[in-house]
Amino acid sequence: MKVAVYPGSFDPITLGHMDIILRASKVFDKVVVAVLKNVEKKGLFTIGERVEMIRTLVAKYDNIEVVSFQGLLVDFMSSIDAQIIIKGLRVGLDFDYELQMAHMNRKLSKSQVETVLMMASTEYSYISSSSVREILHFQGEIQGFVPEEILEDVYRKVNKESEGGAKE
Repeated sequence: MKVAVYPGSFDPITLGHMDIILRASKVFDKVVVAVLKNVEKKGLFTIGERVEMIRTLVAKYDNIEVVSFQGLLVDFMSSIDAQIIIKGLRVGLDFDYELQMAHMNRKLSKSQVETVLMMASTEYSYISSSSVREILHFQGEIQGFVPEEILEDVYRKVNKESEGGAKE
């Protein structure tokens, strides 16, 4: 069974992320969406909130699983017997970074892990989580950037934060 891991912070998940997840699910037997716990960063959403949002979005797909992880990606992959990393590319700068990471992960895994680069669909190639967070910071409209199913959750979270709610 070909198990592929699509790692990221997904804070918040975008239509571009969803496009890569769904396309990868047609290529691989199983896709594990791995939400990175970065203890040095405070995100807009907690790890648990991100995992739950993504699970809601992929619930109808039998071959997509959503989990969180911390530490080295190759260690996580070894723990679930996965051999393939999926990465989405939007622009040339993404390629330079992902090529370096692919070589690093291959070396760290003693050549047990390969990276598959998927080109972003044209209609999503300009979307990033950081740009969505910036738009939200300035009370802009994010419809068309994140899945409709989570739009209200995102706005609710941002409104709570702006009213002084504590980040977890």
